Amino acid sequence: MSITKVGVVGCGLMGSGISEVAARSGYATVVREVNPELLAKGRGRIERSTAGAVERGKLAAADRETALGRLRFTTALEDLADCDVVVEAATENPALKKELFGNLDRICKPSAILASNTSSIPIIELAAVTKRPEQVVGLHFFNPVPVMKLVEVVRTIRASEASVAAARAFGESLGKRPIIAKDRAGFVVNVLLVPYLLEAVRLVEQGVASPEDIDEGMRLGCGYPMGPLQLLDFVGIDTTYYIAEILFDEFKNTHYAPPTLLKQMTIAGLHGRKTGRGFYSYG
Repeated sequence: MSITKVGVVGCGLMGSGISEVAARSGYATVVREVNPELLAKGRGRIERSTAGAVERGKLAAADRETALGRLRFTTALEDLADCDVVVEAATENPALKKELFGNLDRICKPSAILASNTSSIPIIELAAVTKRPEQVVGLHFFNPVPVMKLVEVVRTIRASEASVAAARAFGESLGKRPIIAKDRAGFVVNVLLVPYLLEAVRLVEQGVASPEDIDEGMRLGCGYPMGPLQLLDFVGIDTTYYIAEILFDEFKNTHYAPPTLLKQMTIAGLHGRKTGRGFYSYG
């Protein structure tokens, strides 16, 4: 199918990144948020990100203006009605996402592909609430979206070959390298990554080493660009906690059970960079 217009539901960290990449790749892009305040915050994030790309020589100033001109911001889900593909990037909440997919199925044109950026929820749960399960796929991008090259294309047992192929081609058109994943909680990357992150939290919880020494050990010992606790602060303590809960509920494997410390930090609002404090403080 031909994709010329893209819809993005949610303009947080992930949604704003997906919207930016789509607009920079030549697509007319409609971005929807639930209220004007969140919409303005997301728009500002896109403007700052593209300005930074210009400063670093990654984007020409004229191309930035053209890309920003392709973006339309709205609080009305109905404004996504004529999009060829809609990527949902809302909060990692199964009930919320199911409600969104039911509404998108009702609103969007019959040919549209509906995709979710969920990092952990099985896509079939979202496809099942629609009348077009053959056209529902996962498109899991990674943060920061303008920089990270990977996108997981998730194929459900109901998805058509045409939809998967279109989703893959769309990902490639955004400058990403798609991998195809079977539809199960966590897909490829988070099934491997989350136990590693949780074990780092347990080491802090048990007093084995400080966050600084754990991160230094993994950077210098394994050549990782970022330590696990730094990464947790970057991704979001709360986001990781919710992902771990979903994976544990799916697999009943203690490797995915969120440690008490992670739960307490989530409740306390110590969510990492976005709140100014997690395992580290961000003045």
